[in-house]
This record gives sequence, structure tokens and C-alpha cells, in this order.
Amino acid sequence: MPKPYPREYRDDVVRVARDREPGVTLEQIAADFGIHVMTLSKWMRQADVDAGVKPGSTTTDNAELREARRRIKLLEQENEVLRRAAAYLSQANLPKRLFPLVRELAAEGIPVALTCRVLKIARQVYYRWLLQPVTDAELQEAYRVNALHDAHREDPEFGYRYLHEEAREAGQVMAERTAWRICADNGWWSAFAKRRAKNGKRPGPPVHDDLVQRNFTATRPNELWLTDITEHRASEGKLYLCAVKDAFSRRIVGYSIDTRMKSRLAVAALCNAVARRRAGGMDVAGCVIHSDRGSQFRSRRYVHALARQGLVGSMGRVGAAGDNAAMESFFALLQNNVLDRQSWATREELRIAIVTWIERTYHRRRRQAALGRLTPIEYETIMTTPVALAA
Repeated sequence: MPKPYPREYRDDVVRVARDREPGVTLEQIAADFGIHVMTLSKWMRQADVDAGVKPGSTTTDNAELREARRRIKLLEQENEVLRRAAAYLSQANLPKRLFPLVRELAAEGIPVALTCRVLKIARQVYYRWLLQPVTDAELQEAYRVNALHDAHREDPEFGYRYLHEEAREAGQVMAERTAWRICADNGWWSAFAKRRAKNGKRPGPPVHDDLVQRNFTATRPNELWLTDITEHRASEGKLYLCAVKDAFSRRIVGYSIDTRMKSRLAVAALCNAVARRRAGGMDVAGCVIHSDRGSQFRSRRYVHALARQGLVGSMGRVGAAGDNAAMESFFALLQNNVLDRQSWATREELRIAIVTWIERTYHRRRRQAALGRLTPIEYETIMTTPVALAA
């Protein structure tokens, strides 16, 4: 069963339908966005329920009900973990190790993360134990870390040289370089140590290799996606747009608009693109998604979203606009055709204009020479079937 359209996309469609000009029917709006008119009517009816105009179960009520059921299940699992742990620890003549209990509960369907959280066990340590017993080197390293930690906690003003001496007095003999490495890994520095000044803001290291090398072509849908973030100004403040473009048909497969340029903006655009593709019955696993080295695309949340959706990340160089030129050209079109045409008083007006231009003009009316004078929707509709048959 295909997944539903993203919430942000549905809200944008409802906004455009409510703000339509006189004489424009819902059928025309639905055709512009590529959805059925009954679907649009259902979205508008649900929006009226959420706004309190019509009676019914709101989206918030449904979400709260699902959240309540999830929390009840979570509490039941936590109670089961505590009950089993109490019974396990009360047994006599047995080593009091909780890792076997975690494994037993995992086999019965209780998540490892939940069990470790309730029993206050680090999951990394549990998985390491699951693979192999603790080695002598790891045990020795743990003793050294504990000795250095105790010394640092007692005297925070000591540097690593003094901590090394204190650990040796405690019976943990090690090289001075080893003490420095452990202190550096854990951030145990003297309280009076001089902090090194920063040399200005510089982009961090890439979290992905450049798999595109400025070759913005694809032989099938969902082979190569491009993404970037642009900002636009209205009288009441800025608005940020993160878009995801399919290099095969040049279609904007997903986007997100927000007032803050945070990592959640890039994650929302990515998740919207995946949801819309899967709603159309397409598989996106293995797709390469290329971006610049912005902090939003290097964030842990975005990297985890890529892994969760089965996508492959790619990044260009620092200060090289040509490494993502295909995405920059789309933003230039948006700037010339929408943003520079007039001044925008509110963010809401600007948002509706951006969404309308993407879904109505760019996707369904703007013909491109590189696509054989076809629109992105026409090109994808014509070429998807031959590509699927060839595969």
C-alpha cells in the first residue's frame, strides 16, 4: 500500500485551493498538482475539521490517540523489563550480569534500546559483549580511564601530566602519551588551560565523497537527486526553501519551506521526496543525493535520514558553485520568474507563489529543450515505462 502524501505538501495544496482566483475550479487545482479531485476535497474537509469549522476527529486527536497507544505499549514493555530484571537479580549463586537478560528480552520482541535505557546499560557495550567477550586490552584501557577520570574529578585543575602521575600512584602504570590520548578523547583538560582561538568560520569536512563529479545526468528516475537550500525575503522576514530535484526528468520530487534554516529543513525535504516517490509506486533505494557542504547536509540528523531511507550521500567541494550547478540553475529560474516579479508582504503569500510556480508552471507548463521540448511531468510519464521495461 503506497504511503500518504507528506503533511507539508497537503497543506500547500489546500492553501493554493483556498486562495484560488475566481473561476478556477477544484478540478483544475487537482490537475495542476497531479492528484484526484476527491483527494483534494478530502484534504480540504480535514483542514476544516482541524480549524474547527466542521465537526469531526482532528488530525491532532488522531495523532494523540496513536501516541497514547504507543506510550501504553512502551510502559507495558518497561514494566516487563523491570519485573524480569528483579526476578533475575534475586536468583542465588548466579553471576549478576544483565547482558544475557537483554538478549532474552530482545528475542521476545522487546527492543534492545528500551531494555538498556530502563536498566541503564550502554547499548554499545552490550553489542560489543554480544559479538565477543571483553579482551584484556579493553579491560586494561577501562581501568586506566577510570583512574584518570577519578584523578580529574578530584582535581580539575590538573593537566594530563599530573593526571598521569596520579593514575600511576593508584596502580595504573601507562605511558605519558597514553594518558594524553585518553584525556584528549574524553576532553579532560586543566580548568586553567588556555583555549585555542578560532580562525573564523570554515566549512567542516565532507561526510560523503563527490560521486557526481559535475555529471548531472541520469538514465532512469531516482538514480540521481540534487538538493540545495535557498533563501527569499518578504516584508515580515525571510523564507527558506530546500528542494530535491531528480536529474533524470528535472522534476522537483520534494521540497520543504520554513522560516529557519536548520537541519530539520533538509530532513523534511528529503522525507517529502521519498514519500511522494513511494506514493507513486517507485523505489528510491540506492539513489544518490548530491548536495554542497552546508552544515544542514553534514548534520547527524540528515546523515541518519539518508541511511534510514536507503539513500547514498554525495558532496561537492567548498566554494565550487559548479559542483551543484544543476540545482543552482533551478533556483535562478525561480528567482527570475517568481521572486523578482514583485515584492512580497507576508511569508504566506511568498510560500503560495513558490508552491504554485513549482507545481503548476515548472512541472506542467514549462517545456525544456534538454527534455525534447517536454515538461518534466510529460518527460517522466513518457520515459518511465520504457525505462521500467528495459530494467
